[in-house]
Amino acid sequence: MNKTKNMKEWVNSIINKKNKKVIPVLTFPGADLFGYTVREMLTDSDKQARVIKAIAERTDAEAVFGFMDLSVEAECFGAEIRVTEDEVPTVIGRIIGNIDDVYKLKLPELNDRAKTYVETIGKAIKMIDNIPVFGNVIGPFSLAGRLMDITEIIINCFDYPEQVEHLLDIASDFIIRYCLEFRKAGANGVILAEPLAGMLSPDMAGEFSAPYVKKIIEATQNDNFIIIYHNCGNNTVEMTGSILSTGALVYHLGNAINMLKMLKRMPSDKIIMGNIDPVGVLKNGTPETVTIETKTLLCECGSYKNFVISSGCDIPPKTPWDNIDAFIKTATDYYK
Repeated sequence: MNKTKNMKEWVNSIINKKNKKVIPVLTFPGADLFGYTVREMLTDSDKQARVIKAIAERTDAEAVFGFMDLSVEAECFGAEIRVTEDEVPTVIGRIIGNIDDVYKLKLPELNDRAKTYVETIGKAIKMIDNIPVFGNVIGPFSLAGRLMDITEIIINCFDYPEQVEHLLDIASDFIIRYCLEFRKAGANGVILAEPLAGMLSPDMAGEFSAPYVKKIIEATQNDNFIIIYHNCGNNTVEMTGSILSTGALVYHLGNAINMLKMLKRMPSDKIIMGNIDPVGVLKNGTPETVTIETKTLLCECGSYKNFVISSGCDIPPKTPWDNIDAFIKTATDYYK
């Protein structure tokens, strides 16, 4: 069984660790280690757990993650999903056509695919006994945007704020339910991805995202289970106050964000992770360009004790392992 128990102590230990290791958000490229397709893994917790264990062994990371699939929560509500052989599933249809449809929404149960992700973490925890294993959930505003339509929800924040807030309450309640299932399965926490909040102004994010993330964290986080907050929007640096109000202990940031500016604004007792471009650098680059970008980021930010280098978001399927290996080796050499 996984021996990592007190996650608040783990956060402090990572901050104070001299020879840090990477924590990439890395799962889907692991399919290539076994010849799996993305499609066949989606409903097979044994294959998913096998991939996560292989990634833990190959990367020697400080922590590993379950599969980041930001469509599954919307699918639980009834949204239509597109699934292909080797791409992450996506939402292709909204379920709220009329603004008053929000009042017809019922809190759903987890569907089979969501239950598979929970089962995966339970199995991976038993296979990986030395580092934390995190599940993945979508953030409340990002889920609401998939249910209402991304453009519509931003407009409706101005035109119909009460209906949007009602939808956010339902979305938050479902995410709490999902997080508690991960906690029950033994997960050390989850990464909560709130990318759509990055499209909001700082004031709007403080009204329509942060309070609902805080609600989720207060209902689920404890000594043995923590929430990693992820945001990849351009406005995130200006949102520092509101995202700190959520109570997360770890913040994972996308490659659009100036990491050095963010580190200067964040308290030293919070882990700040990121933010090598997962597509432009890790997937589409070469081992040489990956090495250069990784060295550059570490030279800028590596002196901050609370900085942990990571990908800027989930590393896409079919990312070359030569590039991933170059990223890990460069970071390992830097800390040595």
